[in-house]
Amino acid sequence: MNGITLAQANRIIEAALSTARAKQYRPMAVVVLDESGNVRALQREDGASMFRVDIATGKAWASVAMGASSRALGERAKDNPNFYGALAASSHGRFLPQSGAVLIKNAEGQVLGAAGASGGTGDDDELICMAGVEAVGLKHG
Repeated sequence: MNGITLAQANRIIEAALSTARAKQYRPMAVVVLDESGNVRALQREDGASMFRVDIATGKAWASVAMGASSRALGERAKDNPNFYGALAASSHGRFLPQSGAVLIKNAEGQVLGAAGASGGTGDDDELICMAGVEAVGLKHG
């Protein structure tokens, strides 16, 4: 496998949104990016605010760009806010180091992309992304 397939991306989103509904989270947006930060698939639930897609994408983009979960990036940003602020500026606002996105990896640990969500707390967003990735038999990080 060279990258994440469209079928996998759609299934990740389907499982993530199903988890959000089961937990009665607020309306969500979920995005799956490939290893280069390009959108493979995304959905915004009815009632989700207009910012949700951009926030979910920014979390996932930061994750795949830096090779770490957005939670880890948020922790790193606390110790080096100037650097992480510069990353956000140099990426034209696409870089959002806030919990709610995870890397998508194959069994060998190769990064295939990232899944990001927005609509709940960072913990909620991260949880549904992990559930989505696990649903297709891939690993998250």
